[in-house]
Amino acid sequence: MNVLERFKSLTTKKYIDGVKLNNWKPFDKRIWQRNYYEHVIRDENDLKSVREYIVNNPLEWEVDEYYG
Repeated sequence: MNVLERFKSLTTKKYIDGVKLNNWKPFDKRIWQRNYYEHVIRDENDLKSVREYIVNNPLEWEVDEYYG
């Protein structure tokens, strides 16, 4: 199991425990997106690109055929 798989597994378990033990709101779908593209940031240019994507992506949701 790689580091990201382990992270997803541990956080999912913690969330389930929180739902059961701390009355957290249950999540009605998947916690993690299937077939999610994981990307390792390798340099400053890559980091800049990812940051721009994070800021600008929500602006594209209304024209996304899968949104809503």
